[in-house]
Amino acid sequence: MTGGPALFPAIDLRGGRCVRLLRGDYGQETVYGDDPVAQALAFQEAGAPWVHVVDLDAARSGDPVNRPIVAAVVDALDVPVQTGGGVRSVEDAEVLFTAGVRRVVLGTAAVERPGLVAEVAALGSVAVGLDVRGREVAIHGWTEGSGLLLESALQRFGGLGAEALVITQIERDGTLEGPDLEMYREVLAATPLDVLASGGVGMPGHLDDLAILELGGRRVAGVIVGRALYEGTVDVADAVRRLTGSRGTP
Repeated sequence: MTGGPALFPAIDLRGGRCVRLLRGDYGQETVYGDDPVAQALAFQEAGAPWVHVVDLDAARSGDPVNRPIVAAVVDALDVPVQTGGGVRSVEDAEVLFTAGVRRVVLGTAAVERPGLVAEVAALGSVAVGLDVRGREVAIHGWTEGSGLLLESALQRFGGLGAEALVITQIERDGTLEGPDLEMYREVLAATPLDVLASGGVGMPGHLDDLAILELGGRRVAGVIVGRALYEGTVDVADAVRRLTGSRGTP
């Protein structure tokens, strides 16, 4: 990775609308818009190099009700789309790849069936989403604990073909209180895979903290930001400058 971490603005879909949950609680939902395609285009026009899309309905139920919207977002954009939520099978992933999704994120299914990661990686780019509460990996839309600790999960997914790990600290997600920097240090020390940090970014300084975070010469490869962009406490163009400019010219 050169030039600092990439910004991944997040579009979380529930009932076809752009929403954010507080700490993964489906009962604490804020709706930010009813046109995900327009939102994705706005992120692209502001300079975002990726867009990260999550189907919250599918994450909880497995029913990919928002898949047509994901396809519409991909069709509208020139930048790559990373998407997850409810991808439970090779067939699910294949549909997304066919729709033009650049990278598929496997969460619950990867935890329950690690071999699926290798199967999907044979089709295209895969990230494993590890959503943790404390240090325990949560599954089924963050509604259940898996009994799997983050340290063990990082070892489990090291050689299955995933290109990246999306690590979300649920206790910080949607709070704007700042990322769990200590957790990301632990992750960087434990895996050679690209690490995408998610959860807690609420102000420009939090991006600076992640951009300079380093352990053994490794840094996070990307930062997923959601609520802060919708609330206006972080600006997409400024975020891109802060992250990509953090390391100077290589």
